[in-house]
Amino acid sequence: MPKPDQRRRGWRWFDYKKPIPLHWVIMLGIAAWVIFFAIWGLAVPMGWVTPLLVPPPQKVLVALWVLLTERNFLDDIGVSVYRVMFSFAMASLVAVPLGIAMGAFKSVEAFFNPFVSAWRYLPAPSFIPILLMWFGTGDMPKLALLFIGVVWFLTTLVMDHTRGVRTELIETALTLGGNRMQILWTVVVPAVMPNVVIAMRQMLAMSWTYLVIAEIVASSNGIGAMMMRARRFLHTDEIIAGILVIGILGLLFDYLFRIAHRLLFPYLEEHGR
Repeated sequence: MPKPDQRRRGWRWFDYKKPIPLHWVIMLGIAAWVIFFAIWGLAVPMGWVTPLLVPPPQKVLVALWVLLTERNFLDDIGVSVYRVMFSFAMASLVAVPLGIAMGAFKSVEAFFNPFVSAWRYLPAPSFIPILLMWFGTGDMPKLALLFIGVVWFLTTLVMDHTRGVRTELIETALTLGGNRMQILWTVVVPAVMPNVVIAMRQMLAMSWTYLVIAEIVASSNGIGAMMMRARRFLHTDEIIAGILVIGILGLLFDYLFRIAHRLLFPYLEEHGR
């Protein structure tokens, strides 16, 4: 019978919050995608799905290559990235300072929270008709929709993280003679910014989920517009290629946010946070 220490070593991958070697992190992440594509590749020859509705992976990759080399799909990708990043930047410029103020000062929270909470429960796509009436069919309604889809949720997340700043830090600063603005800028903001960056990373994913909705309405360019054109001609392979591109872009920007977090707050890595 194995000793307790041997049993623990055998199950080390399932220990709570215990880190695993980097090469295993990479291999396990790749394995998940290999399994996904293997099941997808078997689905058509095994008769599990209709090829017209779910084309095999190789056909999707060929369609993606044609889109990139012959159909100016890179231009569509560039337009979509611009729309997501510009609208997200505008939402962050509003949500981060507002959320910090709401989390730090109860009077600000009392004034803004009923308004922010009400808007948070309104589905962003419901604004499409009125945004088209206000701004026409250019970029503005798409940028506005992406802005609305992010700003209220990000404000709430930042507010909640600001509330979580340790009271001892604020009390210590008060004891040392700091005034409200000094405490806000030298204690609260530095303490909350690591979590603000995490909240921004989470909400950028939300922005990408709204992209196709924003681009399927009266749009001639962008990934969503390409997918709608493909739908008219039943080019399912092009639609799935567009979905994969959005997923890859989302994964790339998520990775960039992780790197930014490590570079901006290296002391958290040192403490295992």
